[in-house]
Amino acid sequence: MMMRKGFTSGSCAAAAASAAAWMLLLGIEKKKTEILTPAGIPFPAEITDITREESSVSCGVVKDGGDDPDITTGLVIMATVAYPRKEESYRGEMLREETAGSSDSVSEKEPAVILRGGEGVGTVTAPGLDQPVGGPAINRVPREMIVREVKKVMELADEPGPLIVTISVPGGREAAERTFNPRLGIKGGISILGTTGIVEPMSEAALRETIRLELRQRRVQGQRIAVITPGNYGMNMLRAAYGYDLEKAVRCSNFIGDTLEMAVAEGYERLVLLGHMGKLVKCAGGAMNTHSRYGDGRMELIAAEVYRQGTDICLVRRILSSVSTEAALQELDAQAERGLRDTVCRNLFMRALTNLRARIKDKLRIEMIMYTNAQGIVAESSKAVSWLRESEGEDT
Repeated sequence: MMMRKGFTSGSCAAAAASAAAWMLLLGIEKKKTEILTPAGIPFPAEITDITREESSVSCGVVKDGGDDPDITTGLVIMATVAYPRKEESYRGEMLREETAGSSDSVSEKEPAVILRGGEGVGTVTAPGLDQPVGGPAINRVPREMIVREVKKVMELADEPGPLIVTISVPGGREAAERTFNPRLGIKGGISILGTTGIVEPMSEAALRETIRLELRQRRVQGQRIAVITPGNYGMNMLRAAYGYDLEKAVRCSNFIGDTLEMAVAEGYERLVLLGHMGKLVKCAGGAMNTHSRYGDGRMELIAAEVYRQGTDICLVRRILSSVSTEAALQELDAQAERGLRDTVCRNLFMRALTNLRARIKDKLRIEMIMYTNAQGIVAESSKAVSWLRESEGEDT
């Protein structure tokens, strides 16, 4: 069954701003509107929460992410379009114009549209993101969409401006706590996002982009050594085993190979990967995306290494019947007098590290640490710990 697409928060903000501008400038209530997204797909939006006053109009559009598991789905993206008050100062606010290929171009002329972030829209507090520190987390493409839609109405109404457009999201502050925004340095609300205006079901692309943003942000803040781990368990191990500052680490989820390439693109010189054996043993078999939908083979890889050590075939069969790497290691623990577990872990660890280094060749130097829940750290490459310590001293 085909999954249903949705519309981004940027599309919702642009549609709400268009309707609010229409009602303010033309005086006609508008309960439906339609805008064209950057993807070329029309967005027919239902307008809600309309509030009309003499010098301003506010209205909203309910965010619908389609079949994507987006926590902002159901939030109302509000836009208030207003004439500036006589005493209000806005001349220092530069408008980011619609300039292809550049997110940094600003207009030095008096802007026709001043765009602001209101309650529930985050504020950028750290460098390396789409918008400058101190500004509202309304990304470049949504900004262009909002300004473009409001200017269309201004032209119809022969209104020179300026107009002030404030985007707000009731409940956005609370929703943001369940997103990556706090880790990215976006405080107080959600981001208004979207490059195509369309939400594609399946959020892998968005997750990859979040990983890229985190890597970029830490690089901008002065880190030369990337420290990555697939998820929360790895974060906990970094802190428990090494006392590592988790603000310097990046979660790479299952995208280990992609994250290595992102680190190269962002200019890192070195990288430390800490991962559970259940993830890294897949890398020993050549897998660079460790999600189970792309394959498994963990027990087969462990069993093959055990067999290579010349052990009893009955042990190989028990490992092949194990339901997890932790259970397989318990089988090996019975052979502790031969040091079999340590040998198997070390050999698989080195195969994984070799494959990861081959993936990136000489573009990035990689060290690695492997752990299990029961045993803690079971393998470290020669410089991994010293690089961790060095990375903690880098400016952020």
